Amino acid sequence: MPQNEGPQHEGFEDELGAILRRTGDGFAADDRRELVEGGLRRGRRRLFRRRLAMTGGVLALVAVGVGGAYGGSLLPLGADAPNSSVAAPPRPTATTDPVPGRQKPGEATIPVKDLAAALKSNTPDGAWQFDDLDGTGQSVAGVFDDGNGKAAVSVGLFRAGNGEAGEDQVSCPDKVAVPYDRCVEGKEADGSRIMILQGYEYPDKREETKQWRAVLLTQDGFLIDASEYNAAAEKGAPISRENPPFTLTQLKELVTAPAWRRLTAKLPQNVDMSGGAGGQGSGTGKGGPDGQDTPPRHVEPSGDAVRSTLRSLLPKDLKVTDQGGEGQYAYVVVDDGKGKSLVQINVQPNMSDVAGDLFGSGEVTTLPDGRRVKLTQQPGEKGGEGVVWWTADTMTPEGFRVVVSAFNAGTQHEAATRAEPALTMQQLKAIALSAKWQKLPLK
Repeated sequence: MPQNEGPQHEGFEDELGAILRRTGDGFAADDRRELVEGGLRRGRRRLFRRRLAMTGGVLALVAVGVGGAYGGSLLPLGADAPNSSVAAPPRPTATTDPVPGRQKPGEATIPVKDLAAALKSNTPDGAWQFDDLDGTGQSVAGVFDDGNGKAAVSVGLFRAGNGEAGEDQVSCPDKVAVPYDRCVEGKEADGSRIMILQGYEYPDKREETKQWRAVLLTQDGFLIDASEYNAAAEKGAPISRENPPFTLTQLKELVTAPAWRRLTAKLPQNVDMSGGAGGQGSGTGKGGPDGQDTPPRHVEPSGDAVRSTLRSLLPKDLKVTDQGGEGQYAYVVVDDGKGKSLVQINVQPNMSDVAGDLFGSGEVTTLPDGRRVKLTQQPGEKGGEGVVWWTADTMTPEGFRVVVSAFNAGTQHEAATRAEPALTMQQLKAIALSAKWQKLPLK
């Protein structure tokens, strides 16, 4: 098994260079168990984890009906969002529960002891403690101790679904949304893609819990996702060591180990919450397995179209200093000479099912055409000192939602750069109500 040698984590650049030289085509270097599994069963909706991290709070969490709290890197799979005021998907009732004794669609039954054995055999020597070794699933979480301090470690296995969903997980995140120290992505000799990231559990670093992560996307569409921490738990535990225990090389060797391939073969097909099992739903709304209705396929505008439309609606005196986004989400960082201000938008069709959660409280105005408008001003949620968050949230009677937010800083996790956002509440409202959004082509 791999061994730790020499001083821990010295010479990052030397190690990275060695990894690059040993990796097939080389990297194209661009700059406890329940948590891991919680989001896996939501089918193609995991495509939006990065967008959740970027948008924060109600703005995007309701977009997919699942909370997410990013850990300074990518979103930990299935993590819950702190301070989010969104409702989780409704719990099954007696009329919607699967038949007793029948495996739930998309539920993996890999023995956790097999996952733990693969983890132990592909990491350095040390003492391990695991959760729920008698259970089944598709992830394993444990605590590793090599004598230098206990460290939480987890590995999750999933089917990536359609190509875009997997690619999203092996692409370095945007630093405007997610602060991290280093990130590399590249391709293995067998065509698999990999990303290795050194980040933090909390974007504002209110606790110095480091999260180092490696994600492998295999050519046949499986994701192997490993995270390690410099504390005995992902959240709420004191720092036990300076860095997580495994080097970048060891993280890479862990996710590329052949042992995982034998286990990924046991994963069930995805249940796509927006289009049927495995992302291949008919989108007809007709009855599916067990007589249940198959939801329509997920559609969304392209990120380029959303971003360019947002820019066209900005006041002319604002200079755009940065921009990005994907799919239904886009952001720009603007400056009017008084400091940077982050402006972000989500354009979300088919949101009627969460209208009550979004517009069921607070001051809501209904326009003559039936559109609902909710304006809010609140402190930022990502830890930036003095950051305020202004939002205009709108939805048509048909469920077409446009929500625009602005902050008084260039990112949500950095300190405020100005007293107020660069856009007023009325300007945010005007952008959200623009007729341009409903004219965007959907894919």
